[in-house]
Amino acid sequence: MDDSKAHLTESIGETAHPTTQSAVASPAAPELANLLTHEDVDRARDRWEVARARSKGGRFKKIANVRLLWLLVGPGVLVFLGENDAPSMLSYSADGSRFGIGFFIPFVVLTFVMGFIVQEMTVRLGAVTHRGHAELIFDRFGKFWGFFSMGDLVLGNFLTLITEFIGVRAGLGFFGVRPSIAVGGALLIVVAAITTGRYWTWERITLSLAIFNGLFIPAAILARPDWHAVGHAMVTWMPLPHGNRYEILVMILATIGATVTPWMLFFQQSAVVDKGMQPRDINAGRFDTALGALLAAVFAIAAILATTPLFHHGINAADFQGAQFAEALEPLIGHLGAALFALGIFEAGIVAAIAISTSSAYAFGEVLQTGHSLNRPLREAWPFYLTLLGSASAAAALVLLPRFPLEFVVLTVNVIAVLAMPPALAFLLLLVNDPEVMGEHVNGFWANVAGVTVTILLICAGLGFGLATVFPKWLGG
Repeated sequence: MDDSKAHLTESIGETAHPTTQSAVASPAAPELANLLTHEDVDRARDRWEVARARSKGGRFKKIANVRLLWLLVGPGVLVFLGENDAPSMLSYSADGSRFGIGFFIPFVVLTFVMGFIVQEMTVRLGAVTHRGHAELIFDRFGKFWGFFSMGDLVLGNFLTLITEFIGVRAGLGFFGVRPSIAVGGALLIVVAAITTGRYWTWERITLSLAIFNGLFIPAAILARPDWHAVGHAMVTWMPLPHGNRYEILVMILATIGATVTPWMLFFQQSAVVDKGMQPRDINAGRFDTALGALLAAVFAIAAILATTPLFHHGINAADFQGAQFAEALEPLIGHLGAALFALGIFEAGIVAAIAISTSSAYAFGEVLQTGHSLNRPLREAWPFYLTLLGSASAAAALVLLPRFPLEFVVLTVNVIAVLAMPPALAFLLLLVNDPEVMGEHVNGFWANVAGVTVTILLICAGLGFGLATVFPKWLGG
């Protein structure tokens, strides 16, 4: 057997369904071709390329390693840049416009460290089990918790999808684009991305769109921030935010919710499975996740810095929408800077709409045990694609209703995400500590310390918000 055939056999054996794996293990099985599905073949092609890159040595080893990373990078970058969505970027902008350079810059870095801790566990779960998050909850904890987790996720995702299309409408509104055209065009982009019939193609298209989250960097540079103050804030976390303590608590919760949310768990684990990643790919998956967290943190801080001129000029951004942020920034950072900011909000909404609707479709397919892969054609997985397109279309239609309160919805969605996160993390920690599920890749001591610490912090944040809501006078609300 030549190297190419060996790689293909390894690839099919790694990624195919259990019945197909048995056939591959028996070279004499004549029915192999009949057992292979469209999903198996597409994923095997991707794994073949990975196996070829991994097998390269000699003087081409460094090039092969770079190619290997390129082939394996994707879910981690997408999940974090997808979470840098329209409401998240507007939450970061609200931090900068209300409190300037100070506490929220290092705090954002901390939230992305928390995000990496959580998402690294989903990489291991997906690579070891080859099953999505909703499917594992359904199998390990029963139908009730399986349907509960899916319902909670789909509802939260739908509310978030509404804010993504609001961001699309608001971002293009700066350029005078009519809402119906902006939202309709965005929906067409979502449709185009998901109907390729190939996970790899979908992933590369979405990554190409996601990198434009970096538009906030030139916008921040044009805002001419005090870099000495930025460095001081990173080291000292000063100055602390001043003002209404209830408002500050809501902003802190919204900032956490802009970084760590339940949909991320379901999306990345399912994407790892759809990509066909294996236990040997876990280190590459960690790199992918760390790269995504780093890029997203830099872009988030850029959004804060881009809007600090509003703080310095005493402009109240409490009721700003996306286009209004850009319009208010225009006389302070110029038309180019404001245009980049508006385009950044538009991009953030598009990428998140693709990722979040896909997350809902993954969970729906996993729990109901129907086809749930972007490697499957429409005729084989129509419930998956119907869920994906249906949720995006319904959210887009609602956004065209007049007088949608963007700022309120944005903050509320992020706060809800914080309150929903502890139960999701509890399931995650139970799964990664289950030897029957994880084998040798079960959580170690320090991974548990980090995971439990993040969970406790989120529980405390949720309880703090609940107490402040019931007893607002305690915080001067």
